[in-house]
Amino acid sequence: MKRRGDGSPDVRPLGKTLATWGIDMMRTAAAIFSSLTVVAFPDLAAGGGEHMQDARSPVAPAVDKVIHISALVAVPPAKAFAYFTNPTLLKQWLTAAADVEEHVSGKYELFWQPDDRENNSTIGCRVTTFAPGQLLAFQWRSPKQFKSFANTADPLTHVVVTFVPEGSETRVHLIHTGWRSSAEWEEARAWQEKAWTGAFEELKRVAKE
Repeated sequence: MKRRGDGSPDVRPLGKTLATWGIDMMRTAAAIFSSLTVVAFPDLAAGGGEHMQDARSPVAPAVDKVIHISALVAVPPAKAFAYFTNPTLLKQWLTAAADVEEHVSGKYELFWQPDDRENNSTIGCRVTTFAPGQLLAFQWRSPKQFKSFANTADPLTHVVVTFVPEGSETRVHLIHTGWRSSAEWEEARAWQEKAWTGAFEELKRVAKE
């Protein structure tokens, strides 16, 4: 290792190497999330790490169906990330009201009927991963018609969103996992997939304004 004039080791080349490695790792992670083979890693998909839940359920295991939505959004990664974390921006494309705390274990609560916070909301959900401009993950609750089973499940379903720069724009990938195997769960998953698809169309429209 090279040394500086004072005899101390010069770690700057190592820092550059680590920075490049980190960027490559994020790009690799985005590629993984863009593939439905993410289901082969349920602990990761459900949020691996000390702040994340175990993907396994002793009652009703998750099936091999996940929701995967992708869109090219006409803003840089930092702004695309803000559309998922800033309450004012969230209200422009996804929800009627939001209470989001921008850190791991912080609230990720969205309200489609603010006067009825217990229904059609993600009340009680938490952020499980927070890497600004790169990666966001959070728990999720289903709407009222699926509340009796989906919102009492342990663990809840889980959303992972990655933000990959493409020129001046951002490729946003969303993976929503944790769907169990019964007919009612499949109905809930299909409903949520349709909802996310419509929401992403609105996100693309809003981001262009």
